[in-house]
Amino acid sequence: MRDGSRTEHAQAEDAAFMSELLAGRVDERGYADYLLRLRTVYATMEAVVRENTDDPAVAAVFDPGLERLPAIDADLDHWLPGGPRTVDSPAAAAYRDRLTAAATSGGLLAAHHYTRYLGDLSGGQAIGRILDRGFGLAGRGLAFYDFPAVGRPKAYKDGYRARLDALGLSSRAIARVVDEVRVAFRLNQALFTELAASLPA
Repeated sequence: MRDGSRTEHAQAEDAAFMSELLAGRVDERGYADYLLRLRTVYATMEAVVRENTDDPAVAAVFDPGLERLPAIDADLDHWLPGGPRTVDSPAAAAYRDRLTAAATSGGLLAAHHYTRYLGDLSGGQAIGRILDRGFGLAGRGLAFYDFPAVGRPKAYKDGYRARLDALGLSSRAIARVVDEVRVAFRLNQALFTELAASLPA
């Protein structure tokens, strides 16, 4: 999954919006707009994952300690107090629809789970630290990057990957999962592209 999506992963990381965010050139509303899109994604993913824990692939990765929706809502209370919790976003809607469609196959759903959560436990941790310094937050408004139930991220990620490996999927099934990881990265790239259109503001 990691090796087969390196190109798409790099493209998402190099997105203009993310580059500007990490350089401190996105304001509070811009970051809130990002969180609102993530809220759409995580609300859908966490719901469909919980509905499909009887699938072996989903059961292998399901962990309530990873869920981000409460953290996103807490962060929105900081960044956008009293503001909306939904957003008119074609990119977020397309991501939501793909997650709903992926629920028909545990392997495909696990591909999205892997892409989001292992990203949050990897580069997401660095993003949280950069935002903390850049905005002078002292940890406020950054619950999204805090995983108190996980412990050491590297050990957790190693265990996560081992559980996926232990599924013993066929070559054909693995290829489908890897293709879906690529789709997930492209959906994230679409979110960043949409957000980049508002960068001048």
